[in-house]
Amino acid sequence: METCHRPLQLFHGHLHSLPAAADAPSTTAFEAGFSSILTQFDAGYFRISLSLCGQALLWRTLCGAGDELSSPDAQVQLRALGALARHLPPAASVLLWSLALLSLLALTALYASRCLLRLAAVRAEFRHGVAVNYLFAPWASWLLLLQSAPPSLLRPDAAAPRRALWCAFAAPVLALDVTVYGQWLTEGRTALSMAANPTGHITVVANLVTARAAAELGWREGAVAVFAVAVAHYAVLFVTLYQRLLGTDALPATLRPVFFLFFAAPSMASLAWGAISSSFDTACKMLFFLSLFLFASLVMKKLPFFS
Repeated sequence: METCHRPLQLFHGHLHSLPAAADAPSTTAFEAGFSSILTQFDAGYFRISLSLCGQALLWRTLCGAGDELSSPDAQVQLRALGALARHLPPAASVLLWSLALLSLLALTALYASRCLLRLAAVRAEFRHGVAVNYLFAPWASWLLLLQSAPPSLLRPDAAAPRRALWCAFAAPVLALDVTVYGQWLTEGRTALSMAANPTGHITVVANLVTARAAAELGWREGAVAVFAVAVAHYAVLFVTLYQRLLGTDALPATLRPVFFLFFAAPSMASLAWGAISSSFDTACKMLFFLSLFLFASLVMKKLPFFS
C-alpha cells in the first residue's frame, strides 16, 4: 500500500531534484536568482491563483456584480442573498478580481519562462502522477476570472470576446483531458490505481468550471458534454480513492490540504449544473448537500471527540 502513495510523498522532491541547465561563468546575481526561481517553481503554485479566482467569483456574486447577467441562475442567487448583497461594496469585488488577475499573470509569466528555459522539467511534471493534475489549475483560474470579470471591463452582452476567451482557455483543458484519460484507458486499470490521488480532483474542478462558463455563454450542449466527462471522472476517482487511500497520515504535511478538494468537486458541480439547467433544481441541491456532508466529515474528524 505504501507504493500507492509514493508519488505523493516524493512530489516536491521529484520536481526540485530535476537537473537544471548549467549557468555560464559570467552569470549575474539577478540571472542566477531568476534561474533558481525557475528551478524551484512548478505548476503546484497555481493553487494560489485558483483559490483567489474562486474567491473573486464568490465576491462578485455577493456584491451583486452579476445584476446585468441574463442568466436566471445568477438572478436566483442574488435574490437568495437578499440584504447581504445590498450591503457589500461592489469595489471589494473589483479589488479582489484585480488581485487575482495580477497573481495569475505573475504565475503565468513565470511558468511560461519555465517552459522556455526548463522544458525538461515541464515534461517531467506532465509525466508525474501528481504534478500533471496541477497543469489544469491555470486554465481553470482563467475561466473563473472570465466568469467574474467586472461588467465595466467585459460587458456581459459582449458574446464574441467572451466566447473567444472561453475557447482559448478551454482548449488546453480539453487537450489535457484527452491525453490524461487516454493514458488511463490504454494502459489499463493499474495506471489509474497507481496514479489516483486527491489532487486528481483539480482535473474534475477544471472541467466543471469549463462547463459552467460554456453554459453562461449559451453553449448548453457543450456544457453538458464537459459536465458528463467531469462526473464520470469524479465517480471513478472517488471510488478508487475510497478503496485505497490510507488517510492524511500517509501524505506529507505540505500535501494534506488537498483533502479539501473532496468537497470542491461536488460544490462546483452544483454551480455548473445550476448554470446548465438555469435553476437550482433537485440535482443541484443533491450535489450541494453532498459537498456539505464531505466538508463536515473532514472537519469532524479533527475534533477531539471524534479523533
